[in-house]
Amino acid sequence: MIQTRPLFKIQVQVPSSMDLGHTPLGARRIAMVGEGSFEGERVRGTVLPGPNGDWLLQRNDGVMVLDVRLTLLTDDGAYIHMRYNGLRHGPADVMAKVARGEPADPSTYYFRIAPTFETSSEKYAWMNKILAVGIGERKPSGPHYDIFEIL
Repeated sequence: MIQTRPLFKIQVQVPSSMDLGHTPLGARRIAMVGEGSFEGERVRGTVLPGPNGDWLLQRNDGVMVLDVRLTLLTDDGAYIHMRYNGLRHGPADVMAKVARGEPADPSTYYFRIAPTFETSSEKYAWMNKILAVGIGERKPSGPHYDIFEIL
């Protein structure tokens, strides 16, 4: 059985995106990821406003594929590169609400990510050696995640 422990909660803003159109893989957008914050028992701080981004792919089967890169700054001054891939999908009516920026009950759709971390900080070097999973909710301002370390 997989065991986890809470790592942190994170929220980010998504102020804009660029629509690249329909590619052979699906509808491609690149979303700018703005500021945010994260907080957990062992690590907390802010999401820097850039350079960050989400290379989104809306597959033909209705699944949104996420490819995200963020720069975190801990409250004690350490930089952490956070990268994650993920999937978001659900019933068409729920996903239409999410796409319009309307609130949707997160239990009605699937939104999961798999983050990894990279830092030069000795204090947070343990993050270089873990795998994590996250459960997301898409709010009007941007995504919110509960991130868990896999033990």
